[in-house]
Amino acid sequence: MSPTTAADSAEQLWRPRVLDYIDDHTQEIVASLSSLVRTPSISGSAEENSIQDHMAGQFTGLGLEVDHWQIPLPETLAAADFPGVEVDRSEAWGLVGVAHGAGGGPSLMLNVHIDVVPAGNLDAWGTMSPFAGAVGRNSVAGRGACDMKGGVVAAMWAVKALTALEVPLRGDLLLASVQGEEDGGLGTYASLHRGWRADACVIPEPTSLDIVPANAGSLTFRLTVKGHAAHASRRTTGTSAIEKFIPIFQALRRLEAQRNHTVDPLMGRWDIAYPIEIGRVHAGDWSSSVPDLLVAEGRYGVALEEAAEHARAQFATALQEACDRDPWLRDHPVAIQWWGGQFLPGRTEADAPIVAALRRAHATVSSHQQQTWGAPYGSDLRLMNGIGQVPTVHYGPGDAALAHGPRETVRIDEVLTTTRTLALVAMSHCHIG
Repeated sequence: MSPTTAADSAEQLWRPRVLDYIDDHTQEIVASLSSLVRTPSISGSAEENSIQDHMAGQFTGLGLEVDHWQIPLPETLAAADFPGVEVDRSEAWGLVGVAHGAGGGPSLMLNVHIDVVPAGNLDAWGTMSPFAGAVGRNSVAGRGACDMKGGVVAAMWAVKALTALEVPLRGDLLLASVQGEEDGGLGTYASLHRGWRADACVIPEPTSLDIVPANAGSLTFRLTVKGHAAHASRRTTGTSAIEKFIPIFQALRRLEAQRNHTVDPLMGRWDIAYPIEIGRVHAGDWSSSVPDLLVAEGRYGVALEEAAEHARAQFATALQEACDRDPWLRDHPVAIQWWGGQFLPGRTEADAPIVAALRRAHATVSSHQQQTWGAPYGSDLRLMNGIGQVPTVHYGPGDAALAHGPRETVRIDEVLTTTRTLALVAMSHCHIG
C-alpha cells in the first residue's frame, strides 16, 4: 500500500468519528458562540485584552502548547513595515496554540481574530443588546457574531474534536488568536514577527461557506481642506471649507469609476470592487462662522496585484487635478495623510493545495455549491501571504454583508458546517499516520 493510499485509508477511518464528535457537541458549540459574543471585545478596549486571557485558557484546555505573550507595542508600531492602527492601545497580547504532529506532514494554521467593531447606533438594535449573544432557531445575534466569532468558535471546536479524539496528525496544527485585525492587523503582524508560520493557513472570515483566496487592499486616508473664516452674516467675505470639499468629493467619485472600469475576474461579482468612501467629516467650530477647516477621513480600495505606491500616486494626481481647476484650491491645495490601517491586497493561487483541500472537505459535509471569489475588503490574508509567505484562504460562516451592521447575526448551520470542514481539512492537509 502506498503512503498516499495509507493516508487516505486512515482519514476515512477517522472521519466519521470526528464528525460524530462535532454532531454530539452541537449545543455546546452554540453555547460557546453565544458566550463569546457576550464579551464586547471592541478594538482597543480592555475586553480585547481580557478575551485573549480567556482564549489562552481555552487553548490550554484543548491540550495545546500555548504561547501567550505581551506584544511589545512601541517597537512594533514603529516598525517600517507595520500596517498601521486606528485605535489607541496601552497593551496587546499575542496568542498561538500548537497541537504537535508526529512529524512528516505539512503544518496548518487556523487564524482567527477576536476583536470587533463598535456597536454603532444602539437604536438600530431595537430592544436587543448588541452583545446579548441571543440564540434563535438557527442563528446567534450580536456584534461580532458574524465577523468573526462564528469562525473563532468553529476553528476552536474543529481543533477540540481532533485533540479530544487524539487523531494522529503528522503535521502540526496551529491555532492563532489575534487582536487588532479590524484596524490594521496588529495581532497577525506580531505573530509573524515572533516567528509563527505554517505551510498553509485558513482564516474563517464570513464567506457564506464560499472559498475566498484573495482580497483587495484598503488604505485609510485623511484629507485637510482649508477655507477662510468670516462671520456667517457676511459669508461672501470668507471661503467655506465645506464648499471647497465638494469638488474634492466629486473627484474621488470619478477616480473610483475610473479604477473600477476593468477589474480582475475574481472581483467581477461586485458592483464596485475597489470602493472609495468618506466615512467621517468634521468642519467648523461655530454655527455662525464660515468654516475655515474641514477634515475628512475615508478608505481607498486597492486592486489585486496593485502596489500601494501606485494606488497612492493615482489618488494624489486626481486630487491635484481637482485643486488645479479651482482658484482657491490651487493656492490652498488639499493635504493628504495616509494613516491608520494600510491593508495591501493579497492573493493565493487557485491551484494551491489548501484551496483543493478546502473544496474537498466542504463537499464532504455540505451540499452548498461553493463559489470562488475575491473579497473587496482588506484582511489578514495579505499579511500571511505577504510577510509570512503562507498560502492563505478565507472560508467561514456568515454573510459579510451583515458584518459591522445593526442586528448582526450568523447562521448556526454554517458555523457547524465550518467546524466539520476545518476538522477534515486539518486531517487531509496535515496527513494522518
